[in-house]
Amino acid sequence: MTSRGPILPGRTVGILGGGQLGRMFAIAARRMGYRVHALDPSQDGPAGQVADVEVVAPYEDVDAARRFAEAVDVVTFEFENVPSETLAAVAEIRPVHPSPAVLDTCRHRLREKRFLAKGGFPVAGFAEIRTEDELRAALVRLGTPAILKTAEFGYDGKGQVRIDAPESAGRAFEALGGKLGVLEAFVPFACELSVVVARSHAGDIVPFEVAENRHARHILDVSLAPAGVPAAARARATEVASDIAKAIDLVGVLGVEMFYLPNGDIVVNELAPRPHNSGHYTFDACVTSQFEQQLRAVCGLPLGEPTLLRPAAMANLLGDLWEHGEPQWDRAAAFPDVKIHLYGKTEARPGRKMGHLVAMAETAEEASARVLAARSALVSGRPGADPCP
Repeated sequence: MTSRGPILPGRTVGILGGGQLGRMFAIAARRMGYRVHALDPSQDGPAGQVADVEVVAPYEDVDAARRFAEAVDVVTFEFENVPSETLAAVAEIRPVHPSPAVLDTCRHRLREKRFLAKGGFPVAGFAEIRTEDELRAALVRLGTPAILKTAEFGYDGKGQVRIDAPESAGRAFEALGGKLGVLEAFVPFACELSVVVARSHAGDIVPFEVAENRHARHILDVSLAPAGVPAAARARATEVASDIAKAIDLVGVLGVEMFYLPNGDIVVNELAPRPHNSGHYTFDACVTSQFEQQLRAVCGLPLGEPTLLRPAAMANLLGDLWEHGEPQWDRAAAFPDVKIHLYGKTEARPGRKMGHLVAMAETAEEASARVLAARSALVSGRPGADPCP
């Protein structure tokens, strides 16, 4: 949205980041008639393969970012770790949504926790950690087990260590590498939930269905929608996510990760001011995907209908599947009700997200069984192959 009104199809949207989220955003944007420019340090990235223009430059290259901004009408992002100086330079030239202030809060765990606590949202106990003595004192206050995390640059279990006893404080602090950290009280949750919520320039809020997330080796493995928790818990999770989107003054989409406790309570874990891995099912299973919703929000268009057409499940495809050669895509394609999404990445590494599968069925659990069967078929019959991440 500009002072002249919404940014309509035919104009150009810029996206900072060239990964799979940018790729799926670009697909949604081009389908609606927008042109897309993507900026990323790597050539021939997932988003660049789909975008009209791929700008290859380091995120730290402020001059390149300015030239990028001058060629588009609005800028969004799919990657939190764009330097503040770069984002500020872009924002001087074109509107950026979500705003740099939202990104600044969500990409820093300590600022994020403080924002949530100040807003009265349910969060686990936490403490700022700068020294080993602060860590030891916080462990006395919060107890063990506890999770020590770096304040920045953590994802998929990276940048964090579990502390099961106070005697482990020294080793845990050493693992932090001298970086600013956050100690979080351990939450004995029953399952993890997430809600992707969109908010428009006008303040309209549209949440997607609550997803239930299952992890392997700290990486999201499977998401099921709707989540298999009581309706009251899903309603509470949706309410919390919507309230956070309003409180942070979001324009765009926001992924809100939460813990569902055995007593029915909800505790907010992390925020992602962009489309979320657990929301990939929306591309196939909803009237409007999270990527089209991001586009609509940042361009000032009315938000789309988020209705889940059928219960669905998404399974990630990690680089581990390539360990013994190219997966057998024809075998997954033999499941006619399973959708294959590949990100165009040329190098498969263990733990790297290379694609995902989506299935729909009468229930989310049935969809999960179907999508896991299709994933297993990719490597069936290979010695030593493990279909799970």
